[in-house]
Amino acid sequence: MDWSDVRIFLAIARNGTLGAAARALGQSQPTMGRRLKALEASVGHALFQRTTEGFVLTDEGSAVLPHAERMEEEALSFERELDGQGGQLEGTLRIASSDWFGTYVLTPVLSQLVAEHPQLTIELLTDARIYSLARREADLAFRITPFKESGVIQRKLTRIDYGLYGRSDTEPPETGSGAGAKLVTMDHAFETFPDAAWLRDTFPQAIVAFRSNNREVQAKAVQSGAGIAVLPDRLAQHMTGLVRFDTQPPPPARDVWVGYHSDLRRLRRLRVVLDTVLDTI
Repeated sequence: MDWSDVRIFLAIARNGTLGAAARALGQSQPTMGRRLKALEASVGHALFQRTTEGFVLTDEGSAVLPHAERMEEEALSFERELDGQGGQLEGTLRIASSDWFGTYVLTPVLSQLVAEHPQLTIELLTDARIYSLARREADLAFRITPFKESGVIQRKLTRIDYGLYGRSDTEPPETGSGAGAKLVTMDHAFETFPDAAWLRDTFPQAIVAFRSNNREVQAKAVQSGAGIAVLPDRLAQHMTGLVRFDTQPPPPARDVWVGYHSDLRRLRRLRVVLDTVLDTI
C-alpha cells in the first residue's frame, strides 16, 4: 500500500471535499481524485460515498480510518526523528501563534534571525486555529493555554498584561455600570475568554458595538471610534491615539506558553530560534 495514497485518504476524510483536501496537501484536485480511485481499487472497497455535499466515509472507510491515522502517526514520527538530527542552521521552521503576538512580538525577532542566517526560512502562521505539533502542521507553537498533546515539550514563556483602552477623546466608563459605553470584544466563539467575561462583569449596562476574534482588528476598531476594548498592552503600545483607562480591578493577565514535539528537541534551527525568543521576549 502506498503511504501517499493513505495520506490522501486522510485529507479527504478530514476536509470533506477533493478541493479542500487538495489545498491542504498542496496537490491538484484531479491528482487527488485519481489517487483515491487507485487506493479504492487496491483495497477492493469504496471508502467514500460521493454526495452533493462532498465525500462521506462509508462503513469500510470508517473502519480503516483509525489504522490510517496510526500509519500517519508512525510516518510523521519517522520524519520528526530524522529532522531532529539536523545540526545546520538551515531549512524551514514553521511557527504558529496568535495574530497580534506573531505580528508585534515574534516578527521583529524572527526577521533579525533570518537576516543573520541566510539559509534559514521561517513560516509564521497567525490565526485562531490550533496547529498540530504531532502532524508537523507547526514545529514550534505559542499559545495562551498549556499544551495537552502527548509528546510535547513546553514551558511558560511570559505573562502578558492587558488593559482597558479607548481613544483619547473617549470618556472612561463608570465601573460597575458602563451605561452609555460601547464595547469592542471577542466574537461569540471566544466569549468565555477572561477579558470578555471581565468586560461583561465590569460594565453590565454597556452595549456591545463590535466583535472580532482578531486582537488587531479590535484595536483598529477602537482607533476608529467603535468603542472601548480590553487589549494586550504590548499590542496597544503600537497603536497611536489610544489611552489606557485605570480600572480596579484591572483586566486579567494571560500567560503565553511555547511548545514543540519532543522528537525535534535536537533540531538545531528550532533550538536557536527558541533560545533567541526566550532571551528577547
